[in-house]
Amino acid sequence: MASTAKPDPEEHNREDEDNAPAAEDEDTGAQVAPIVKLEEVAVTTGEEDEDPILDLKAKLYRFDKDGNQWKERGAGNVKLLKHNATGKVRLVMRQSKTLKICANHLVLPTMSVQEHAGNDKSCVWHAADFADGELKEELFCIRFASVENCKTFMEMVQEVAESQGKEENKDATATADLLDKLSVSETESKTDVKEKEEAKDEKETAEEKPKAEAEKKEEPPSPA
Repeated sequence: MASTAKPDPEEHNREDEDNAPAAEDEDTGAQVAPIVKLEEVAVTTGEEDEDPILDLKAKLYRFDKDGNQWKERGAGNVKLLKHNATGKVRLVMRQSKTLKICANHLVLPTMSVQEHAGNDKSCVWHAADFADGELKEELFCIRFASVENCKTFMEMVQEVAESQGKEENKDATATADLLDKLSVSETESKTDVKEKEEAKDEKETAEEKPKAEAEKKEEPPSPA
């Protein structure tokens, strides 16, 4: 009885692999060009000319006068940014997820930060804020995760406010000195003009005197 040869399972598997379609996630090496080519867009934050001197995580609130209650403005990083050219310092805070500005105002010499009553992790202050695109007087309250961060914020704001006051005094002194110099220069200019006018008059007088004498000599003698 003739024996029937069984097919080689390895060869059968090889045939199946050769005939099998490519898997969906298999890299076929084909490159598909994108339908739309997106160009890289430079994003500006308005902070390019400023250096951060403070950067802390916090949650900000503003006092709603109409509702007589605190309303949350957002949670994110509060920064103190110093301008490289002017030396002015502003407080900026953006919401962490949307990056929407929830506080944006200068730190002025008159700005005073005080600890919030009953919470040593929070502090309050008044400011003319520009976060909504127009200057508005706001009462802010900011809450930090720790007492240390709150103290750091208060001390830094106080230090900046005092330094800005000194800069304003310097500017005022420089302006006063400039005005004094201008006044002195103006006085000197008036004196110079007066002296020049007097010298001119003296010169004209000196020139006219010989001329008058010459004319007097040329006059005919009166008949006897």
